[in-house]
Amino acid sequence: MARWTSQKKDALDALAGEILHNCGKGRRMIAIDGTDVAGHEAFAADLADAIAKRGHAVFRASMSMFHRPRAERYARGLDSAEGYYLDSFNYSVFRRVLIGPFTMGGSTGFVTEAFDVARDAQIQSRWQTAPQDAILIIDGAFLNRPELRGLWSYSIWLDAPRGAASTGLDERDGHSGLSPRHRGGNTLYAKQSKPREAATAIFDNSDPENPHQVFADSC
Repeated sequence: MARWTSQKKDALDALAGEILHNCGKGRRMIAIDGTDVAGHEAFAADLADAIAKRGHAVFRASMSMFHRPRAERYARGLDSAEGYYLDSFNYSVFRRVLIGPFTMGGSTGFVTEAFDVARDAQIQSRWQTAPQDAILIIDGAFLNRPELRGLWSYSIWLDAPRGAASTGLDERDGHSGLSPRHRGGNTLYAKQSKPREAATAIFDNSDPENPHQVFADSC
């Protein structure tokens, strides 16, 4: 585990305690969403470490590993905001190999990675199992769009203004998260899904070494 500042450790420990207090029984799924420069993946990995330190089973997945093939993602054009919002991810596969099996419990196997953007190819399935009480933390873009919103036991929204220190853009195919495609897609998402309003907790992650909670709801 990376060395954390005392402020970061306190914030993550408090968040892990809140999640386990309210969502520690059964199979629970946590979403980490946010602006396109908010550092979803790093925050998710750190939160998973904080939960694991408390002895609870925790698993990680990212929407960046459930992309659709490049030809489908860019069918509307390289700069299409609609293409980014509507065509980036394969939600059918996401549900079939990860969400469905994980929520079934028991010895049912699930897959946390399905597509390699760099190779533009499917990944050979690596099946995992989990105990009865387990948390799955998923990070990435568009996790509170209408067809996914009801999945989460706890949803975290990360804020970070453009130009902040945060990094970790969700699409790993060579296109900047500050492109018209990404800006427009995130604007569509904000208008159509109002993801900030769906969050259980909101964190200001402008400085990844000092994340601080600005809003909290009950689990």
